[in-house]
Amino acid sequence: MPPLSKTQALDPPTRLRRPASERPILIGHEIYRASSYGPYHPLRVPRVSTVLDLTHALGWVAPGQFLRAPRIKPEALHVWHTPEYVAALYRAEQEGAVSDAVRARHNIGTHANPVFPEMWRRPATSAGGSMLAGMLLEEGGIVHHPAGGTHHAMPDAAGGFCYLNDPVLSILSLRAHGAQRIAYVDIDAHHCDGVEAGLAQDRECLLVSVHEENRWPRTGPLGKVGSAVNLPVPRGLNDTEFAMILEELIVPLVTQFQPDAVVLQCGADAVLEDPLSRLALSNRAHFSAVAALRPLSPRYLVLGGGGYNPWTVGRLWTGVWGVLNNHDMPDRLPVQAREVLAALEWHGVPRARRTPAPELIDTLQDAPREGPIRERVRADVAHLRQITGLQAEGRAT
Repeated sequence: MPPLSKTQALDPPTRLRRPASERPILIGHEIYRASSYGPYHPLRVPRVSTVLDLTHALGWVAPGQFLRAPRIKPEALHVWHTPEYVAALYRAEQEGAVSDAVRARHNIGTHANPVFPEMWRRPATSAGGSMLAGMLLEEGGIVHHPAGGTHHAMPDAAGGFCYLNDPVLSILSLRAHGAQRIAYVDIDAHHCDGVEAGLAQDRECLLVSVHEENRWPRTGPLGKVGSAVNLPVPRGLNDTEFAMILEELIVPLVTQFQPDAVVLQCGADAVLEDPLSRLALSNRAHFSAVAALRPLSPRYLVLGGGGYNPWTVGRLWTGVWGVLNNHDMPDRLPVQAREVLAALEWHGVPRARRTPAPELIDTLQDAPREGPIRERVRADVAHLRQITGLQAEGRAT
């Protein structure tokens, strides 16, 4: 891959500077506030806008910590996506429709990946933010980009609500700016099939995915494929089981790999209240993963991903930002933050879901959701430890 300059990838050119305090950087954009995949799509709910509103209501964004995501230039995407697909995606927004041939080849204009008014600008902004993160981390640091994490897109097609694969693009950007060995950890409820397709054969990458078994896209069976390590977990995964997975598998794998950068896809759809999975985690599980991976490399990028309950996803990614900044989680949110959550709406679901439990308005951190560790989960972790050689000394190869 040819190196990307700091100006050729992004539109408009973005002036890059390291914050004097070396504090974490939050990347976002207002395009997500007014953009929706449509009134009946799971991504009709507000997500990134809630994070921006909550972090500011909490006083957690200091001057210089927020950067507006730039929109990627089409030609910069050719480092991974095909020129034909990029052109088709751009043209679909201009024309507001796709032909049957384009739909069949590129999987756009479908129920999952619909044509909508910002279908180029929105993913191009997400991709721009993730590629910007790679540039910002050239000298080390921490970046949180909640609009990132679209891990299903393929080089020539959309998939699973994902039009561009910004995790792959972020990894390529990190590599172009000095990070050779990169560990990618994905705790979304859905397997990261697009990232695995792009990077599983890259010996300088480690991919670790913990995802619900038999959940779309039904890839990622237990085992190791190239540099990818997959752990499908059963329904009802609880915080205690996740803590064991984190302590005995994820952290040792990343530590053994000795990465120059860690990218965490922190999909919020693995929590109990999410409508598109059947896992039972609290957001504390995600916070523990964010904290555990932070010291394992000099460069740390935390992306968003799935998450389809507006209250749980906004609280979770806001809490991620709090963990990255060492903020104390309030026992009860201040008035301004509660007002942000109380104003959210979730149309097209049963009334019970449209009226959230009081704790989804009043608190940021869930109560723990602990439970027994099932023998099946323990055995699968032991199997992966064995086949990945975690007991071996030195770098993994």
